[in-house]
Amino acid sequence: MVTRRSLFAAACVWTLTLFGCSGDDKTPAPAASGTPSASGSAAAAPKAGKELLLFAWSEYVPESVIDGFSKETGITVHYETYASNEEMLSKLLAGGTAYDLIQPSEYTVEALNKQNKLQKLDAANVPNMKNIAPEMRGFPHDPELAFCAPYMAGTVGIVVNTDKVKDPIKGYKDAFSPKYKNRIVVVNDAREMVTWAFATLGIGPNDVTADTLAKAKPVLGEWLKLVKVFDSDSPKTAMLNGDVDVGVIWSGEAAKLYEQDKKYSFVLPEEGTHLSIDHLCIPAGAKNKTGAEMFINYVLRPEISKQISDKFPYLNPNAEARKLLTDAQRANPASYPPALLDKAKARESFRDIGKMSTDVDKLITDLKSAN
Repeated sequence: MVTRRSLFAAACVWTLTLFGCSGDDKTPAPAASGTPSASGSAAAAPKAGKELLLFAWSEYVPESVIDGFSKETGITVHYETYASNEEMLSKLLAGGTAYDLIQPSEYTVEALNKQNKLQKLDAANVPNMKNIAPEMRGFPHDPELAFCAPYMAGTVGIVVNTDKVKDPIKGYKDAFSPKYKNRIVVVNDAREMVTWAFATLGIGPNDVTADTLAKAKPVLGEWLKLVKVFDSDSPKTAMLNGDVDVGVIWSGEAAKLYEQDKKYSFVLPEEGTHLSIDHLCIPAGAKNKTGAEMFINYVLRPEISKQISDKFPYLNPNAEARKLLTDAQRANPASYPPALLDKAKARESFRDIGKMSTDVDKLITDLKSAN
């Protein structure tokens, strides 16, 4: 799996200059051969370019989805990948490519919106937005879903190989026990790590200040020296290889482990967690806005969204797509943990913390270097 939650330094400064222009490209583009409608059938095409530049997380958009969209619309999708929000923003900052679609996480959406660097969606072109579940609406980064469509959601939880670990693990304090030294894999994400320490101290995930970071430092100092593997791309691999027995990893990765072998149990940390949400958004300067909206609407079809869940078993924000999942998929404790959906507190998501992200990154870098 990929880094869902990486930091980006000085986001407010970056987003001021991320894109060479703002607003829609009004130049008429060649018409595509068809466009997905709300019912899923092809209709008369709006004016859309014949190419779509998608910049998204690596290994996160199934090839079957891209091929199906291209076959139906005649639009060729060029899929370029990144492994973190920071990498995405850095590439955009370097310039040279005007992407039509990006796939930022919620706090990155907020940062971009603060600087008016996302184009507003034309609701008439994305009627399948109606399929988004009620509990996936109203978040502060885009409360009206005016700029972005939720793609997949999830959290970070604890996975335990119950063949090797017999003591109960209920939360972060249990997972980061000295007895599991060199038997732990964690996602290589500075803000996530800080948030885990915050949870044990009763500090909210977005209460990032110099004072709260100072409180978290000694906790993290003890924890990080126990970790054997830092991996955001595929943390499940270390568990499958038998290199580690405890993981603090993305829920979608945990779901894949559970699908392969039920010995991998999934636990939502008793100290607390937060919801993460990845989106499809159209950046300012995109040349094929119409084609991008066609792709978003296509992805929001229930049967297409199900294809994504089949490949990447995260929490699907699409309520109609969930109805198409098998009982086993819906019962996967990592994909659809009841506590994550039922508790109002779990609806909290990361907010843009601006320049404090630099301090978060420095804290983790320094602690790693000290071990």
